[in-house]
Amino acid sequence: MVDGPENLVLEHLRHIRAGMDEMRDDMRDVKRRLTSLEVSVANLRGEMANLRGDFAGQSGRIDRIETRLERIEHRLELYDS
Repeated sequence: MVDGPENLVLEHLRHIRAGMDEMRDDMRDVKRRLTSLEVSVANLRGEMANLRGDFAGQSGRIDRIETRLERIEHRLELYDS
């Protein structure tokens, strides 16, 4: 009779351990996926910074073209007064 409850406790402990092993594997997967997401977000931030730099450069070019156009209009007397 002593073997029955002892085996029952061991059976429950094995079941608990199996559940813990499964949770540990799931957590490893979650950590791996989270790291992947963090890297992706960091890459997106870098790409956004590059785009902002590109936009700033284009804005500068447009400003220079606008200035040149104004000078041309002034020389040709095409400007509106």
